[in-house]
Formats: sequence, structure tokens, C-alpha cells
Amino acid sequence: MVINFNFFLHPTCAKWQPHAKGYARCATQAGVFMQGIAGMAAVDEPKLISGNSNLTLAKSVARRMSLHRGVNVGLVDARVERFNDGEIFVEVYENVRDEDMFIIQPTSRPANDALMELLIIADALKRSSASRITAVIPYFGYARQDRRSKARTPITAKLVANMLEEAGIERILTLDLHATQIQGFFDIPVDNLYATPIFYRHIKKNLKLNNLVCVSPDVGGVARTRGLSKLLNVNLAIVDKRRPAPGKSEVMNIIGDIKNKICIIVDDIIDSGGTIVNAAKMLKSKGAKEIHVYITHGVLSGDAAKKIKNSPIKKLVITDTIDNSKKINNVKNIEVLSISNLLGEALKRISNSTSVSDLFK
Repeated sequence: MVINFNFFLHPTCAKWQPHAKGYARCATQAGVFMQGIAGMAAVDEPKLISGNSNLTLAKSVARRMSLHRGVNVGLVDARVERFNDGEIFVEVYENVRDEDMFIIQPTSRPANDALMELLIIADALKRSSASRITAVIPYFGYARQDRRSKARTPITAKLVANMLEEAGIERILTLDLHATQIQGFFDIPVDNLYATPIFYRHIKKNLKLNNLVCVSPDVGGVARTRGLSKLLNVNLAIVDKRRPAPGKSEVMNIIGDIKNKICIIVDDIIDSGGTIVNAAKMLKSKGAKEIHVYITHGVLSGDAAKKIKNSPIKKLVITDTIDNSKKINNVKNIEVLSISNLLGEALKRISNSTSVSDLFK
């Protein structure tokens, strides 16, 4: 942007004096004006706020951003609590007027509470005159309800998208959406990050690549698995399964050569653990040497952690999009990788209006 400055400075500083392109009252006031214009060029630091869904991750992102930017970036002082009847109340203690705000809140279990916290925080910020509100949702709850599976059922992911926009959120940042078409449910920008580079670095550091094969646990996950297999330059296999009822899966066949191979199962969500454990058992029965599992979102509902502990899986690697610190405390074959560095870099790029997609080139 080019701004032309033409001021007529009256020697008595008494009156406004017209000029062809503007007005100035006196030299002193012109100097103040110039300082204000210079301040416009300065880049404001983003401000982070978090609900109760994953405070550990939010604080980790703030620390990473502090290192990146060389200034202290902390979480905005606020309280997000519940009344005795379960209603959620939010109060922001700091001034957020004209600030670039980022709400870090995965909508994981309890999904409804996390979602309502996010909506109420967004409303509080909007009513406090924040300049822009970005929702950082590492795990996007309800993403598995992205289409009508049968008659008289909702498309809840679309409903959630409508609610987020109506609350005043102007941008979404998420990680490994279960269905990428959910981005089209929004009329605001959506940045969908990928955990594949994080998994790639971990595999390259800890496993020998000459005997690996990447395995998709179902046909729907082939594209995701192929992306990692290309990075590793290894072959691809597919587990063909049948799901007789919701939440239950039955492994039927293996497509591809996995005998005496180190198998890397790749997926976006592990919920009850049944699909992954059944796939691991099938791979082992077909002659797989070792089985390692890399999954972005560890929902780990019910006794999933126990299933993993007692399964043929040598190592389950998940990210910290969901706080599982209590569930996996005593499970030695589950490892957690942090996404705080990835999120911090993405937030910095959004704040500076630079490309987020370049992170994955």
C-alpha cells in the first residue's frame, strides 16, 4: 500500500489549513499522526485462548510460538467454568479489542461440552470487539457424521459448521479431517493440516525402511496411507473388511504382500480400537513380522487402551490432539507425538497472512 503525505503546516498552529491532498493542524500533531501511521505497519502479536478440552496442548502451542517469535505468547487470562446446573460460563479478563484471536479447543470427549465452550468463547470474543476470531480445532468432533447414511438421519458435521460461523468464527484451523469434503460445509476459510510429515520423521528415525509396508485398515483410508507410503518409498497393502453393525468390524482379507514385513497401519481416528486390533491380528496371522500403528486422533473410548495393550501391536503412535494422559498412563506400547510445533507455525502464518499450504511442500 502506498500513502502520499502532503501537509500544510501553519506557523501559528491555530487553525486547520487546507491542502490539495489533506489537512494538518501543526507540526507536533503531524508528528503524532506519522507515528500512528508507522504503528499501522507493525505486526500485532496473535492472542491465544483455550477452553478446558486440551489445556496441555494449548499451553504447549503458546510456548512454541514464544520461541518462534522471540516474545512471550501466553494464553489470555480467562475463566471457563460451569454453574451447578451444568451451564457453561465464560469471562475474559484481558482486553481483546481489535486483537487477532485464536481459540484452541478440540471438540473431543465430552464432545458436546467442548463444542459449547468453543461457541460461548467465540461469542464472548465477538462481543468484546476482537478483530478476527480463528477456531483452532485439532480434533473436529462430529466429522464422522458428514453425510446421510440412511433415511431420516442428520448431517451433523454441517450443523456444527453452521453453528461455528453463526458464533462469529471467521476461520477454522484443523488437523486431518475425517472427511475432507467437510471444508465445503463452511463459507469461511478452512485450513486442514496433516500429521503425515510428523509420522514420516518418526518412522524414519525409529524403523528401518528396507522392510516396511504401509497398510490401510480399510478402503476409505487408501489415499491417506498412499501419501505416507510415497514419502517412505515403500509398498502399500489394504485390509478388506466388512462392518456388520455400527462400531463393529470384521476383517476379511489382506490385499498386498505383508509376509515377513514390518507393517505400518495408518489411519486418522482410533475410537474403540476394534478395527485396528482386528487388522493387526489378521496381519500377524498372515505372517507380518511387526505391526506399528500411526493414527492422528486417539479417541480411545471405553477399554480401547486395554485392547491395544493386549494386542499384537508393537507400538501405537498417536498425536496429542486429544488429551489421553490419564488413559494411557500405564500402557507402554502407546506413544504420543506433539503437534504443537506444527500448530504454532500454522498460527504464525495465519497471523502474518502468509501461506499455510506451503508447510507441506
